[in-house]
Amino acid sequence: MALITCHFYSETLGLSTSMTVILPQQTSTQIGMDSRSGQNKHRTLYLLHGFSDDDTIWSRRTSIERYAAELGLAVVMPNVHQSFYSDMEYGNKYWTFLTEELPSVARSFFPLSDAREDNFVAGLSMGGYGAFKWALRHPERFAAAGSLSGALDMAYHIKDVPLPHMNNYFKLIYGDRELTGTDDDLLHVVSRLSETDSPKPALFQCCGTEDFLYNDNLAFRAACEQAGYPLTYIEGPGSHEWGYWDEHIRHFLKWLPLDREH
Repeated sequence: MALITCHFYSETLGLSTSMTVILPQQTSTQIGMDSRSGQNKHRTLYLLHGFSDDDTIWSRRTSIERYAAELGLAVVMPNVHQSFYSDMEYGNKYWTFLTEELPSVARSFFPLSDAREDNFVAGLSMGGYGAFKWALRHPERFAAAGSLSGALDMAYHIKDVPLPHMNNYFKLIYGDRELTGTDDDLLHVVSRLSETDSPKPALFQCCGTEDFLYNDNLAFRAACEQAGYPLTYIEGPGSHEWGYWDEHIRHFLKWLPLDREH
């Protein structure tokens, strides 16, 4: 595998930013690694970071490079700071950057497939919210999406303020907007998508029962059940920490609808 730190200019953000990218490499003599690359245009996982992190964090805290190597899977990890993957009320347009500019730029630099069946998105905490929002609002782009300990009920957090230390950040991101029933409300978005003829990305969701976002995850699971949207859901002992995410990103990768002989 190749691990690339890519600094580039974003027209959307009006500044230089970065992404960390893992690219498949076919090898036969690399000790301790089973690396493969089965196609000219690589299947791609967009892997999103949490609130306190950046594009380097998945490669620093987990063995994502090793896990992706045996699948021949490219991994693109962008930096969106503390934006909640949104076009901020007082800040930059990170949703537009993520969903429109990033894939185009990444595919111009690297041999990444643009086929729906070859594209996946996942993330942890804030990144779980971003991953499901991206997949559910653009279901034509992704075959599957995953949330690990995701902040999946942001409308509740904005309205009822159970995370008071986040108030200033939420003000910068959402202003005074009510999120319930909008495109930033995942419970609403999954219900709306279930009523359409649009393609339905497969969803994988996991959360530890000791996680402070556990109730978010129960709420999203209930919304899927009510809407009749298929969901793979895993819960068990665990908190909001990297040991849990390192273990469960492997579960997600095994779950992905990949042709393992591809």
